[in-house]
Amino acid sequence: MQAVYNIAEICAQHGVTDVVLSPGSRSAPLTLAFARHPAFQGRLKVVPDERAAAFIGLGIAQATRRPVVLVCTSGSAGLNYAPAVAEAFFQQIPLVVLTADRPPEWIDQLDGQTIRQQNLYGRHAKGAFEFPVDTAHPDAKWHAERMMNEAINLAGAYPAGPVQVNVPLREPFYPKAGEAVRYDKDVKIIQTLPTSLRAEKHQGTYYELKEARRILVVLGQQPANAKLTTAVSHFAAVFGAPVIGDVIANLSSPVPLPTYGSYYPDTSSLLPKPSAQFVGKHDVFLAGLSKSEKEALRPDILITCGQSLVSKSLKLFLRDVAPVQHWHVQPTGPVADTFRSLTRIIHDTPEAFFTHWAQAALPARENLLPLQKLEAQAVTFLENFFTQPAPAFNEFSAFHLAMEALPAYTALHLANSMAVRYANILGLPTGRQLEVFANRGTSGIDGCNSTAVGAALAQPGRPVVLLTGDVAFFYDRNAFWHNYPTPNLRVVLFNNHGGGIFRLIDGPRQQPELEEFFETRQLLTAENTARDFHLRYFPVSSFDELKAALPVFFAAETGAAILEVFTDSKTNAAFFEEYRAAVKTAFA
Repeated sequence: MQAVYNIAEICAQHGVTDVVLSPGSRSAPLTLAFARHPAFQGRLKVVPDERAAAFIGLGIAQATRRPVVLVCTSGSAGLNYAPAVAEAFFQQIPLVVLTADRPPEWIDQLDGQTIRQQNLYGRHAKGAFEFPVDTAHPDAKWHAERMMNEAINLAGAYPAGPVQVNVPLREPFYPKAGEAVRYDKDVKIIQTLPTSLRAEKHQGTYYELKEARRILVVLGQQPANAKLTTAVSHFAAVFGAPVIGDVIANLSSPVPLPTYGSYYPDTSSLLPKPSAQFVGKHDVFLAGLSKSEKEALRPDILITCGQSLVSKSLKLFLRDVAPVQHWHVQPTGPVADTFRSLTRIIHDTPEAFFTHWAQAALPARENLLPLQKLEAQAVTFLENFFTQPAPAFNEFSAFHLAMEALPAYTALHLANSMAVRYANILGLPTGRQLEVFANRGTSGIDGCNSTAVGAALAQPGRPVVLLTGDVAFFYDRNAFWHNYPTPNLRVVLFNNHGGGIFRLIDGPRQQPELEEFFETRQLLTAENTARDFHLRYFPVSSFDELKAALPVFFAAETGAAILEVFTDSKTNAAFFEEYRAAVKTAFA
């Protein structure tokens, strides 16, 4: 069992600090290895529901930007990790998944809690390792230690992602009375050092940038990165190139976030608005442009970095009006051809690439100034639209009020479905230094609560706010089934009693089966959930109630809380149609 105990030692020496365990008998040696290791005291979390546990680990890894270890027992327990593992794979989040297993001779022998666990996550994991069953021989010990090093290094290597280490274990699982769990401090450790990448400087790139009349930069999902924001801003200023970013591109956090010692940090040093070159209201104006107007915005060179986009309008625009050239910048790894126009992959860090070419001072002959004009027009349009009294209490207006009330330095988590779409339309309130997270790797509703809980556990002094719909919220109620305080967590739940998004998108809303088979009406409220898990509860169903509740809800002394905003799905759909009509009028 010593090789199993040394797994915890290897993790500790690699700088791993966070472990999320789900109870089980077969995984007992792994559990004890981490529970008794001094490096993990106070850092282990026990979450009974494996699906929630995996997403909580994902949230911790998002917040800390370090690998997190997951530990579960044998059988279907590991399968419950699968949604979070897939999300981590596409979002490039490092997870080290330790799945306890029966010894190989007992697989397919109708033994209890036994399934085929080798390579459990298939192509949704960066790698799958099978820990040796017997490690008495020195070569086997070397093999086991080498394997754990390889797994941890692979999880963190660009592009980061999840790895599985399947650990077959024989009884006895528990040490005898008085027997100590010891760790070999001289275990094999293999360190990897990042390559020092240099900006692309070949002559072809020089002349292409020099000759291009219109350059457009599009940033996909990425964590807040002050160096990249600064580099892109300088590049945009030099070339007159607009920079388009969804709300999950985190362009509004141009400086490193502070260490959160208090709930409300000092906001006196907040920076002004991001560069005027940054375009974030594209979901507003692109929907109203004609084909010829879009054609006039066709870029000569599109430069992208980051991961997925929220905006369907932006994706369709760049597919319909394809750039002459599309360059994607990332250090290494496979690249998706999202817009069907990829012509060049530049292996470099985006901040190094944009910094180098900004210093090259090769201004483009013509920029895409109309995009900036459209951005300004969209900002004015939204301000005017939400200044007018709404005809009835509705979800979109309530979402706007909640966004405007967010505390400074909030880690904002957006559930999938309408929450992330509303936020992408509205953009972030200026001057707050918000950082945005959303599970857009797979864009599923499972685990949105749990990911936010993980973030709150990882950064206990920072405000963590989840904006979510009712289906995503109730699907993941076990996120709160644990014994760890999260006084910094706030959940704003928009409850329209069903999948209201299906009333807002073309296709299902025109079908007679809408309510039964798509919207799936439900009558739940979060009151019992709040009571069960000791969360303060604020129910509101009018603008006056919402405006009165928001300051109290976000106050530091309130503690963990749920603000449940009740709306009517049909009213929400009617108001969103008013918004769409107003957009078409404003940008026709």
